[in-house]
Amino acid sequence: MAFGADELRVLRRALAGALCPAPLDDEDVQDCLRLADALDEAAREAGRLRAFLLADLDRYRAALPGSAPGYLELLQDALAAGYDPRPEDLAALRSLRARPVAAALLARCAELAERSVLSRLARVAAPAPRTRLLALPGGRAADEPKPRPKPAPKPVERPVPKPSEVFPPRRRPVPPPPPEERVAG
Repeated sequence: MAFGADELRVLRRALAGALCPAPLDDEDVQDCLRLADALDEAAREAGRLRAFLLADLDRYRAALPGSAPGYLELLQDALAAGYDPRPEDLAALRSLRARPVAAALLARCAELAERSVLSRLARVAAPAPRTRLLALPGGRAADEPKPRPKPAPKPVERPVPKPSEVFPPRRRPVPPPPPEERVAG
């Protein structure tokens, strides 16, 4: 993503305001909001383009082996753009490994897939602490009252039940009467 001269000026003023907190005038706030909107739109457009390219890659993969040259080219472009190869890509490349380009891509994709799995496992094992985002002074929320956080509820302490409450005593069955009492006369 590239910035124009005007966008860089707005960004520089916003960074200067963040480093030396002082109220921003309305024009600077509006410029920052416009820049944020432009960045959001660029991110949405990049997402749409990525979705289109991934759908194109899926179509070419489904049409293999006839679409091998186009698929290999699209996969190379996607990898250059930061795409993590999927298991379907590895399977498709294994079926095409007789081609030198596919064999080289298979080795590269296998390495990228292994790195991706290891990094996901590392993130799961040790989640990063979340940092708190702070608003710049003079932004939209400068005049709004800040809500007070609610106090955390106190934990409810329950008494530990006795074993006789959890497991009631078993009642022994009453033995049947002796045979001589059962005879009616």
